[in-house]
Amino acid sequence: MHKITLFPLGNADCCRIDLECGKKILFDFADSRDPEDEDDLRCDLPKELREDLEESNRDYFDVVAFSHLDKDHFNGATEFFFLEHAKKYQSDDRIKMNVMWVPAALITEQGPEDDEARILQKEARHRFRERKGIRVFSRPERLRQWCKKNDINLDDRLHLITDAGEVAPEFTLSADKVEFFVHSPFAVRQDENTVEDRNEDSLVMHVTFEIDGVLTKALLLADSTHEALSDIVDITRSKGNDHRLEWDIAKLPHHCSYLSIGPEKGKSKTKAVEQVDWLYKEQGQSGAIAVSTSNPIPEAGTDEDKDDQPPHRQAAEYYKDVVADLNGQFVVTMEHPTPNAPKPLVIEIGRTKGTLKKSVLGAAYISTSQRAPRAG
Repeated sequence: MHKITLFPLGNADCCRIDLECGKKILFDFADSRDPEDEDDLRCDLPKELREDLEESNRDYFDVVAFSHLDKDHFNGATEFFFLEHAKKYQSDDRIKMNVMWVPAALITEQGPEDDEARILQKEARHRFRERKGIRVFSRPERLRQWCKKNDINLDDRLHLITDAGEVAPEFTLSADKVEFFVHSPFAVRQDENTVEDRNEDSLVMHVTFEIDGVLTKALLLADSTHEALSDIVDITRSKGNDHRLEWDIAKLPHHCSYLSIGPEKGKSKTKAVEQVDWLYKEQGQSGAIAVSTSNPIPEAGTDEDKDDQPPHRQAAEYYKDVVADLNGQFVVTMEHPTPNAPKPLVIEIGRTKGTLKKSVLGAAYISTSQRAPRAG
């Protein structure tokens, strides 16, 4: 079987996909835990990933994808991964990325303020220059202009670029029992916008898994806004590709933010715009699993409930109603299996599609009572 593991990192993202064939794909990396805080319930992400790789007798991921350059999607990555562009990031204990997946905006963005963002950008640009170990998603005019400015022949690198509406060539259903269909970023959006928007230009994919002829479909929605999701729905439907929006598993966008559903938070429940409502209600399959990679959902009237930052209770109520109608599950990474003892959330994919694996709690975890921090 295949497995998807989503890690309890507060309002931060990291998702590992373990294929039945043995290949490993990582989407985002945000080491958000404070090692000096004994009450921090977020997981030790480097430790979790290293132990898994050691069990598989490897020191690399086949693919590492960075959906965009927001801190909650790459924090600590430059300390964890082996980077090709500079020797100081190449010690033996660093984890290798055979292929790096990035949206075009990660390469073309002008002067990221964060130090780690700049380092990751240098790595992506280096690999693109060297024409190996990278896949860039979307080819807007600003990528062509960046190449021209840096004396890079874009036409010699077209084999490294995959546009929205295409399948990433690193994996196939026939060989790997998985394929990754690209929904975002759109080149046209980046060409129309004068300023790059990380959330709207982030990497959004539809993943199809196959086991014994049974297809299981997953949406990896990054930090998409409701506007971006509406465009994805409209464009996909206009191409007659409704099946590319069917989902058994959804990694919900932006830590359960209401802005990924509609423009208004709502008093008790966020109201979805038409396209987003269709995506979740009509394309969700029976028994679907929706995962919020976020802090615990706040209770009404609490200080957390008044916070402008996600997760938003009203958004969670919308998602809960969606999966209830699908006889499915709504799960929060920092609440699984309990808010007092979150552990990595594992979805096993086999002949019965996606199944949430039960976590075993030790007595030490059961006895604790602290809630997760709301950093991020």
